[in-house]
Order: sequence, then C-alpha cells, then structure tokens
Amino acid sequence: MVEILKERFHLYSNFEIIEKDILKVDLNALIQKEKEENHIKEVKVVANLPYYITTPIIMKLLEDKLDIKTITVMIQKEVADRLTEEPGGKLAGAITYSVNYYAKAKRIVQVPKESFIPAPEVASTVIQLELREKPKVEVKNETIFFELIKKSFMQRRKTFLNGVSNSGFANKEKLKEVLQKLGIEENVRGETLSLEQFAQIANEL
Repeated sequence: MVEILKERFHLYSNFEIIEKDILKVDLNALIQKEKEENHIKEVKVVANLPYYITTPIIMKLLEDKLDIKTITVMIQKEVADRLTEEPGGKLAGAITYSVNYYAKAKRIVQVPKESFIPAPEVASTVIQLELREKPKVEVKNETIFFELIKKSFMQRRKTFLNGVSNSGFANKEKLKEVLQKLGIEENVRGETLSLEQFAQIANEL
C-alpha cells in the first residue's frame, strides 16, 4: 500500500507518508513540526481505522491532548454506537464517558456492508469527534477519575458501590459516605451515573 501511495502522489509536494506505528509515534512533536514548518492553522485527523485497534487509537488521540480540531473516522457500527452514546444511556460503556470528557461525538453517516467488495461481516459508521477546548468536567486527578469509571463498568450487574469496592479500588464505607454526601442512592448502577457525578465522586475520593 505504501509503495502504491508513493507512486500515485509523488508529484504532490504537500503529501507525505509516514510509515510508522500510530500507537508509538510522538504525534505532538509531529504536529508541532508541521504547523511551524508549513504554517498550518488547523489540524484534523481523517482515517479509516483498523477495527481491531480502534479504541487504543482513538484514546491515544484524545489522551495525548493533541493540538487538533476534529477526528473523523470510519469504525465498526457497534463501536460507533458506544462512542456517540450519551453518558448514562443504554449503550454507554466506559469509553463513552472518556470520549465525552474530551470531545463532542456525533454520527456522520452509516456505511452498509454492501458498500465494500468483498462485503465484510460488520456494518460501519463514520463519526466525528470535535475536541473540547477544555474537558467537559473538572477533575482533581484524571487517573483516579478514569480508573473509577473503568472499575464501575467491569461488573455491570453489580451496583456501583459493590462493583467498585469489590475491585479493591476504594473502601466500601468510604464510598458510602461519598455517595451519601453527594445525594446519590447507594444502589445506583455505574452505567446510570452522569459524567458530572463520576467527577464529583472521583474528586471526593
């Protein structure tokens, strides 16, 4: 593929191929270099992502706090449904909250299997993430915040209180005190909490 692209675009001076592992590249350094050398005002990511590593790539783009405006990608429909769901919604997962913390997500277009030859086994969706100028909620410690969300979704059949305390992340009595202080029911399930509530709990912890 790289050789084909090099041949096809060799006449274009504004086209560059970087053949590296996206998860290992210093994207901050790359973006700053391009902005300085080529006087680029806005950077946008547009990609057809490998479906098996969709989540790690998207989270790297978000967690590295890159100087980019939007991320427009084609991904598996089921993953897109989670990424564009509202926190607390039926399809929400831990990644829903992480994405919502950093960006505004929306669906652009559904791509049926028949659009490809040969047709794959899964349908696809193009989504766009518009990065926020600052995170949607204010947290004192992002590590605690994201770990709290992750632990609460690891045992979805359990209440938030039991799931998080069973994981060893936080003391059950301490969690009870925090929930009571914030006016949150003890039997609440993690997937029904809002992003703001997760931030409040994390900040108390």
